[in-house]
Amino acid sequence: MLLETGEPRFVRESESSVLKFRQEEKPDGQGVGRRLLWQGADPAFELSWWCGTCPLLFKRLEGATETLSLPEMQQTLNSGIDRIEGSVLEAFTAILPEGTHVPLLLRVQPKLVYPGGHGDYFSEEQVDTWSTSGFWGLPEYPQTPYYRTWQAPVDASEHAFEFVVPMVPPNWNESSRVEEYAQELMNSSTPTAVAVSILDVCSPAVDRGTDYYVHWGLTHFLLDGHHNMQAAAEAHRLAQASDVERLIELRAQPQARRIASGPR
Repeated sequence: MLLETGEPRFVRESESSVLKFRQEEKPDGQGVGRRLLWQGADPAFELSWWCGTCPLLFKRLEGATETLSLPEMQQTLNSGIDRIEGSVLEAFTAILPEGTHVPLLLRVQPKLVYPGGHGDYFSEEQVDTWSTSGFWGLPEYPQTPYYRTWQAPVDASEHAFEFVVPMVPPNWNESSRVEEYAQELMNSSTPTAVAVSILDVCSPAVDRGTDYYVHWGLTHFLLDGHHNMQAAAEAHRLAQASDVERLIELRAQPQARRIASGPR
């Protein structure tokens, strides 16, 4: 759900600009280098190719090794904000890449997915449109777990997908903090995460798959809120009141082991 949109603001690069969207140095004989998100001096993510006809991509690289949390913002973000806060924008603007940024305040319900697993965009929707790699014979591989949050049609021939991509994988998070935030979520807490986002519109040049359409990819690279995001993704696994009521009925039944249904 979109809660608020702020005025576009141009950010100039400075010594504190930790993040940069830049081309990699061109290899000999090639016209352009890879499109990358840099974290400091190191490439953190490889992004969709420049042509606009290649598949959507965010691939974690060796430079993505730390979050970009700001200690002075922790209390405000953990408490949650219900409108765009100038103090939060100013604090994170200092580390953002140069360019025009549009502040958005969103409410999301994240689902954690793994490459090749159920719900993986790259091995499901993307393969349906582009098929697999002509060279590798495999889907694109993002090299990171990520969160899916929202999707919707743009029109009859275009569809938008939204992703939240952590700078470090969820298994790097402290489990005790994730559990703490999950409990707070059960008590109606609404913590806020911060991300820098890009929109890629990818239109296949040829029809190689079974479902040809244009893919809009809104990708949020998570800067602050890694523990909160994982807690929100796991919160739906916790028991609800209706589950407890059902359990009373189930607990009265005789014990029985699960019988596998076999391959589908």
